[in-house]
Amino acid sequence: MENKKTAGHLSALITILIWGTTFISTKILLKDFSPIEILFFRFAIGFIALMAVYPHRLKVTNKKHELTFVCAGLCGVTLYYLLENMALTFTMASNVGVISSIVPFFTAILTYLFLKEEPLRISFFIGFVVAITGIFLISFNGTSNFHLNPLGDLLAVAATLIWAAYSVLTRKISSYGYHTIQTTRRVFFYGILFMIPTLFLFDFQLGLERFSNPVSLLNILFLGLGASSLCFMTWNYAVKALGAVKSSVYIYMVPVITVVTSMIVLHEQMTGLVALGIICTMAGLFISECKMNMKKKGMLAVRRHGSRF
Repeated sequence: MENKKTAGHLSALITILIWGTTFISTKILLKDFSPIEILFFRFAIGFIALMAVYPHRLKVTNKKHELTFVCAGLCGVTLYYLLENMALTFTMASNVGVISSIVPFFTAILTYLFLKEEPLRISFFIGFVVAITGIFLISFNGTSNFHLNPLGDLLAVAATLIWAAYSVLTRKISSYGYHTIQTTRRVFFYGILFMIPTLFLFDFQLGLERFSNPVSLLNILFLGLGASSLCFMTWNYAVKALGAVKSSVYIYMVPVITVVTSMIVLHEQMTGLVALGIICTMAGLFISECKMNMKKKGMLAVRRHGSRF
């Protein structure tokens, strides 16, 4: 059991480490590709890779299971990324960054309401407040450039709610007992299927000749193979091993990884407020995770002690 949890934490960490660096690849690709083109190509590549790695067909044993896959594909692939991209066209990236960090809060609420398996704990909410404070410091770096844009910010909030729903659906899927690669591939299939109608709305161009540029090819492969096929598998495993709430807490680390990556790749400077923000964010994650563990360990100790009498 402990080995499974350790593997779950490692999977969540690997996922967030990669997701925290995807902004660089996306930023480079946006010079020649539209957001919807990047989205379609990365998930198409991810689907093909998963098919090549594990070509066995998924035999769904229950129609309700299939419906869950449909909802997961719609939420985790199509709606989330479309809403996030649309939000970025109406509001600032810093706004979207902070709002997206509310995912663990929504995940905790939805998990409590629909799965009844992870109780709401005060330590989680304390950690949430501390982490969000740190993320504010990282995102705005002491400047006064925060401007409310109702449409863009509401779209960002909707995206976080959709991802929280995806995490709950993933937790549900993990209880079905199917192979992780097969379930991830099925989710990608439905996500791409729902994405196809939107391609006509956003002026999608196939333009495969653009991949003759090695930089574009390497970056889209990184997004498709790493950020999509690998990360969705590791994230799904983390949710299965840790639960939707505990795995979602790792999302607090995304701004931290983004800042560190920016320093290494883009040579951006570390400021005092950013450093303080990183400390607060990591402290929030620690409080959310370790306090819950301590409480559970304490309860187990009491039970063991009580069983001796």
